[in-house]
This record gives sequence, C-alpha cells and structure tokens, in this order.
Amino acid sequence: MIIKLRNPTREVTVDGPRAAGRILEDLGLAREAHLVIRNGTLVPGDAVLDDADTVEIRPVISGG
Repeated sequence: MIIKLRNPTREVTVDGPRAAGRILEDLGLAREAHLVIRNGTLVPGDAVLDDADTVEIRPVISGG
C-alpha cells in the first residue's frame, strides 16, 4: 500500500494486510500523535489496511 506522510512530506510503500497501529509502530510514529486516514475516513488503530489502500498519516495538531 502507498502511505503518504506529512512533516516532512513523503511517500512510502508498505506490504499489507497490516493493522493501522502496526504501520505507525513500524514507522516509529506514536499512535497518540498521528491520524491514519483511508479514502478520506479516519480509521482506528485496529483497522486492517490492504495492499490496494492509499493511506495518509497526519500528525495531530492542537492549539488553544
């Protein structure tokens, strides 16, 4: 599957199927600090993503 990352912007390819949380772990990203989005929809950490999926991972940004 193709994974689009932000900050810095880049793309990586990962073999599936794989759980969203596992992908974050493999990329060294904290689950609490990142959103996983498939086809414009936020997915939970236990959602299984397949080779055909295009996934975007965005950092969580908060402010006050």
